[in-house]
Amino acid sequence: MADSMGAKLALRYLLLRPLGHDGMGTLWLARDEMLGREVAVEEVRIPEGGDGRSRAELVARVMREAEAVARLRHPAIVAVHDVLVEDGRPWIVMERLRGRTLDDELAARGPRLPLQVATIGAFLLEALVVAHAHDVQHRDVRPGNVFLTDDDRVVLIGFGVARFPDRPTPADRSQVVGQVIGTPGFVAPERLAGGNGGPASDLWSLGATLFIALEGVPPYDGSPAEVAEATLARDRREPRDSGPLTSLLRWLMAREPEARPDAEIALGLLRQIADGESPRVTAPPTIDRRTRRWTPAVLLAVATAVASAVAAILITREPTSAARPVSPVFEKAVDLCEALSREQITELLGAPAEGRTSANNCEWTTRGAGVELTAVTGSGTPDPWSLSPGSAHGLFAALERRQAHGTRDMGWTWYEIGVEDERRMTRSAPRTLTDVGDEAFSWNAADAGGRVHMTVVTFRLGNLVADLHYANLGTASGDALREAGAEAARSAVATLRGLG
Repeated sequence: MADSMGAKLALRYLLLRPLGHDGMGTLWLARDEMLGREVAVEEVRIPEGGDGRSRAELVARVMREAEAVARLRHPAIVAVHDVLVEDGRPWIVMERLRGRTLDDELAARGPRLPLQVATIGAFLLEALVVAHAHDVQHRDVRPGNVFLTDDDRVVLIGFGVARFPDRPTPADRSQVVGQVIGTPGFVAPERLAGGNGGPASDLWSLGATLFIALEGVPPYDGSPAEVAEATLARDRREPRDSGPLTSLLRWLMAREPEARPDAEIALGLLRQIADGESPRVTAPPTIDRRTRRWTPAVLLAVATAVASAVAAILITREPTSAARPVSPVFEKAVDLCEALSREQITELLGAPAEGRTSANNCEWTTRGAGVELTAVTGSGTPDPWSLSPGSAHGLFAALERRQAHGTRDMGWTWYEIGVEDERRMTRSAPRTLTDVGDEAFSWNAADAGGRVHMTVVTFRLGNLVADLHYANLGTASGDALREAGAEAARSAVATLRGLG
């Protein structure tokens, strides 16, 4: 809202100007004054009216669902940095993207070539695979929620919460006929009929999005109500013959979810098509439509509902993580020298070593080997222990992107272990670790002959982001060095959980 301009959220996010409005609320350009960067901030609209308890439940749900999205990490998924409540309203802090949506791109330049469409589709499907693995359904995949950045990323945006009507809302709105969530023309038939849908429903929406990118026109024409009815009862228009991509689009938009391809199969085909190959796409026989009947009552209810629906998005539920303990929030610095025991250090280095501590750091070294554990922070935040879990996630994601896209050449010295003259080394690409803290990745440094001398594990635990460097000049195997470093990080995380 206009009266929010110039406001500062959580004493750090300065609202600069509105970027736009959608079914969720208002999107703001803001400046994170702690980290010195621009961010996008979603001011989530909560309906007026209702009792205090109902509003509090809605706010809590928005926060839970935004936190669930923040756990999704992929270059093709918009990064959520932080979630907070200010003046009784939820705010979601996200990465600032520069570019334009696929919707705007198609309006300006018309339909794309099959190879371009397949490339866009592969990125989007990678994002959906990550989301579905965390039990998150997007439910509003459409050109307006596909962002093409100036640095050639394809990013799926529009993760958030559904727009709630101005009346009490059940825990899962999609169970109520007349409250269809999504955009007509991009909502799968099973969801239009009142079902909750599933990952296959997002694949149908992806197919519809790629259809319009290829053809320049949507699969179905008409008013929202006519499009909804046509999606349920009639065949979509046929795409022009673009070889295997046309066959794959037909497969993705099969009326029955059981007849659509597995996501991994579809992703492999999209990648091949994007690379200029012509894979043979053979869909299984279509399921007999008579196995599911759309009654006139359902058609009428859905058509009436969709006629008044607006674009909205809903995250179904939080990812399940019962096997992972709740991470601590560190309110003050801890002694990182306590993270690894003397026995563990002796095993890693091959000899006993005392930890040497400095600000937010501990180092254990012997001749030829060393371990260093450091609490990491970003520019403008001198105290790494003052981060929130959300801002720590944003910092972690930025570090991972930097490692993935930055230069591979590096110079390396470590005087305490005997590397006194700078060595020219090559970094490996980051490798995701799924069992170290809340999120983690590792990379190696190798010499010109390919011999690995050091491995680095970056991990997040609650509001702490840390680097663990492990070097052992006597280790012959890069795999052994990498696994030893990862195991040390696991041990450090286990100990830090008890210190928080």
